[in-house]
Amino acid sequence: MPLVIVGISVLVLLFLMTKLKINGFVALLVVAVAVGLVEGIPLADIPGILADGVGGQLDDTLLVIGLGAMIGRVMGDAGAAQRIAMKMVEKVGLKGVQVAMVITAMLVGVTMFYEVAFVIIVPVAFTLVRATKSNLLWVGLPMSITLSTMHSFLPPHPGPVAVAGTYEASVGLTLAYGLLIAVPAGALIALVWPRLSFVRKMDPQIPAGLVSDKLFDDDEMPSLWTSLAVALLPVVLIAGAAIFEMTAPESPAIGFVQFIGSAPIALLITLLIACYVFGPMIGRTLDDVGKSAVDSAKPMAIILMVIGAGGAFKEILTEAGIADYIAELTSTWNISPIILAWLIAVILRIALGSATVAVVTAAGIAAPLVAGSGISPELMVLATSCGSIAFSHVNDPGFWMFKEYFGLSVTDALKTRTTYTTTLAILGLGGVLLLSTFIH
Repeated sequence: MPLVIVGISVLVLLFLMTKLKINGFVALLVVAVAVGLVEGIPLADIPGILADGVGGQLDDTLLVIGLGAMIGRVMGDAGAAQRIAMKMVEKVGLKGVQVAMVITAMLVGVTMFYEVAFVIIVPVAFTLVRATKSNLLWVGLPMSITLSTMHSFLPPHPGPVAVAGTYEASVGLTLAYGLLIAVPAGALIALVWPRLSFVRKMDPQIPAGLVSDKLFDDDEMPSLWTSLAVALLPVVLIAGAAIFEMTAPESPAIGFVQFIGSAPIALLITLLIACYVFGPMIGRTLDDVGKSAVDSAKPMAIILMVIGAGGAFKEILTEAGIADYIAELTSTWNISPIILAWLIAVILRIALGSATVAVVTAAGIAAPLVAGSGISPELMVLATSCGSIAFSHVNDPGFWMFKEYFGLSVTDALKTRTTYTTTLAILGLGGVLLLSTFIH
């Protein structure tokens, strides 16, 4: 019954948004309240659960998306994003833009959360689209697919790290094995998906306000090295902190490193530097820079509201005990631990939308089976993690970020993101099963 309620709630949500054209923020809250009532959650508790869901979803997300958008707009209004984009086209040509986006996303996404890496790279993708007059998905989709792969498969991202602890797996080996699967699988889907006929028929436009409308002459833009240095600063800070934590966890400096390497602080430092480097340093006033930052915040409002409402929906489903029901349902299944962990993660991902809840719960169920199975715990981490990427849809806050940034309808977002995440999960399982024939 709980899974039936989840299915019906998703169908109602789709009906409200696609047929009745109700705003996603309102539709998500309405359906969340309805599910809470059907599941018997006390009326007095529902407002608090919704607030907890919104707050939990937007705690770091608001800071990351807000600061990232400001950095992107400040760089865009100074011509820095165009400088990077044009140099990329010059080096790889129009035909190589997708490959360049995949490589960039892999390098940035290995250590950075999907949301953080997305808001850092997307201004360059937007600028490439405008400068080359390419389709938005032709350039942006390979980036998003690659970042999804890195985030879901590899430590030090939160899901794989949490599961590695449950299975007592080596984080280093998990990363090494994961790269063997994530790099080919991510690159394959990233380059194939934009070429599919149903994707090529879509022609979304860049949301207004997220990128500068001006095309700069060469002498108006800052140097390439200055542009790259600012764009890559948060990558260096966050990746450097992750590496330091793994190699010197007992160092007296660990607290400071973790502070400057946290995503919100790294982005705040980058924004302050960007405001000077792309402001007074190149002859722009601080008023101009401030206007760029404010202009970037306006289109963020609806994006953040929808993401927050997605968090509220997820929290209602969690509070209703859906995760506990699935754990009890699957606990007696007699199948390979690798497939069991993957399946449980997939079911939880479909039902709840939260990849973190999916991997932690699935690992908790499958962990007792690992010790006597002879299966590498590192492969179990990968199986569980790649299952959690499947079937991203309307109860996944990341789905709404993807939809809003790429200006897609709900239907088109389902066609693109839901299909690519599911295919990645299946390829990931295949890769794990293949490696399990050689690694024990």
